[in-house]
Formats: sequence, C-alpha cells, structure tokens
Amino acid sequence: MTHTIQEIAVALGADAVGDTDLTIARAAEPGTAGPDDLALAMNPKYADGLAEGKARAAMVWEGADWQALGLKAAIIAPRPRYAMSGLTKMLDTGQGYDRGIHPTAFVHPDAILGDGVSVGPLAVISKGARIGAGSVIGPQCFVGWDVIIGAGAYLREAVSIGARVSIGKRFIGQPGARIGGDGFSFVTAEPSTAETARKSLGKEIDTKAQEWTRIHSLGSVTIGDDVEIGMNATVDCGTIRNTQIGNGSKLDNLVHLGHNVVVGQNSLLCGQVGIAGSAVIGDNVVLGGQCGVSDNIFIGNNVVAGGGTKMLSNVPAGRMVLGYPATQMEKQVETYKALRRLPRLIRDMAKLQKAVFKDEAGS
Repeated sequence: MTHTIQEIAVALGADAVGDTDLTIARAAEPGTAGPDDLALAMNPKYADGLAEGKARAAMVWEGADWQALGLKAAIIAPRPRYAMSGLTKMLDTGQGYDRGIHPTAFVHPDAILGDGVSVGPLAVISKGARIGAGSVIGPQCFVGWDVIIGAGAYLREAVSIGARVSIGKRFIGQPGARIGGDGFSFVTAEPSTAETARKSLGKEIDTKAQEWTRIHSLGSVTIGDDVEIGMNATVDCGTIRNTQIGNGSKLDNLVHLGHNVVVGQNSLLCGQVGIAGSAVIGDNVVLGGQCGVSDNIFIGNNVVAGGGTKMLSNVPAGRMVLGYPATQMEKQVETYKALRRLPRLIRDMAKLQKAVFKDEAGS
C-alpha cells in the first residue's frame, strides 16, 4: 500500500510542500531511508542523517529548509510526535488474521458473536460470552464464562480473560495479557506478622507461625472503552466489587493491578508498575516505569510520578512526585543534589576540625 505526500498531509492535518504527488510505502529513520520511504526527521539533530540516506521526502520540523536538506517534498507538522501517531496508524499493516472462525477454535453454542468477528486458531470462547461486532480474537486466546467484550476489540495471541469480565469498545489486549485472575488475598486466624509489623511500624513483637487462609474473589473486572493492556500485564478480580479501569487508560507491559483497584480515565501506567489492592488511581495520572502504589491509598487526578517512585501514602491531585518514599519532585531533586555534595561537605568539615584543634593546641 502506498500513499502520496498530499494524502498523508491531509490525513494528519499537516502542511505538504514540494512534489506532493510523490508516493511512499514506508516510514524510516533518516539514515536508512530509501527513495520510497518517508524519513522521520522531526528534529534538527536528524538533519545529518538525511544526507546519509536516500529519502526523497521527509516529515520535518517547523522552519526546516527542506530543499537545502536535499528533499523533493516534505510534510511539516507543528506537533511532530502527534503527527507520527496518525502516520503509523496509516502505515500499520497489522499482524494478519483470517476472517471467520478457525476450524481449531472452540466457540460454545451459547456464546454470541457479533457481525464480522474473527476467531483464530485454538482460541476458546466459553459459555455465555458476548463478543462485539468486528472484534478479532487471536490465536490461543481464552474468553471465560459470561464475558462481555465490546465492538472492535483486538486480542493478540494468548490473551486470557476470566469469567464475568466486562470490557468496552475498541479494547486492545497485547500478547499474554491476563485479565480476571483471582486476587492475592490471604488471612490468618489471629493477627499475622505482616499485620503486626504494619501496626507497630516495624517494632519486633513475638508472633506465632500460622497458616494462610484464602479469601475468594467474588468480584470480577470492569474495563471501559478504548483501553489497551500490554504484554504479560495482569489484572486481578475484585474481592466483592469489581476491579475497574476507566475509559482511555493504557497499561504497559508487566503492569499489575491488585484486587479492587480503581484506575480512572486516560491514565498511563508504564512498564512494571505495581498497584496494590484497593488503591484508587485518578484520571490522567502518569506513573513511570517500576512505580509502586501501596494498598488502600488514592492517587489524585493529573499526578505524574517519575520512574521508580514508591507511593506509600495519598498523593494529592496535580502533584509531581519522585523517589522512595515519594515526595514532591523538586524537593526530591534537591535532596539528590545535597547527597552528591555530602562527601565534599564531610571533607571540608574534617579540614575545619583539624584547623580548630590545631589552633586550640597552639593557644
């Protein structure tokens, strides 16, 4: 599939200049781009790469002298990375799948499939499941009892969805995503060492060894529209009520949501984020990679947490936090700077002590 420069520019709402009838088949980095590629040179630092490649056309930054860069045509986007999202959508050839139900798939007679649903090899769709029109259920996927999936869903390979999970429209599940496993809930007959440590803040108290008793998960998972869940991410069922993910939220690879967690709308949870049971995450929250959220706390709307941040208490709306434990980002940065200066301060203090002691000895 090929597109002209003009077609791409119109689709992206960007400006096209030069020979806009040029056709391109792919996007490429400037240094490796060929004559039929659109080079992505959206920053002046990529200008040298254009000279190394053979691109005739490129997406360039505002104010770029595209002719001086040796191009015959250019697309100029005021917000290049946003334009890139539209471009990649146009050029994405997908993973490839056949229409209809593969002969090796199992679809329970009581399941309901909307118009145009595709079911891949070795997939299982269980009793009472309802799959919205135009959805793709990829190879080796499992859809449990009474699951509801909205129209336009796309489940990649080996996605697993447990019983009674409800998912909105245009859901994307990346390979290996697991939704609707039992929550990690266990209790002891008498207060456990974990409960004692939490109550005493680490004060050592004698406790006896006890067996852990399982608390079963009676809830399931509710997911809104336009949600994407990454590879090998896991979402636990709620204990009594459902675990929830709001419209437009995105979970990266290896993200884990514990039982009863609530994630608001349009939040972004990056790789290896872990959220403990019953935590509430607001709308438009961004949690960088490897962030951790303690159980039973809330993270307010529009919070941004830098990578590796550990949130042990509530975070108010709009706060930018960093570190372990999480504090305001600017304060954490100042603390880091102070720690770097600490060895020098210690050396200076030692010199001052020597000078003072020497003066005292001399007097």
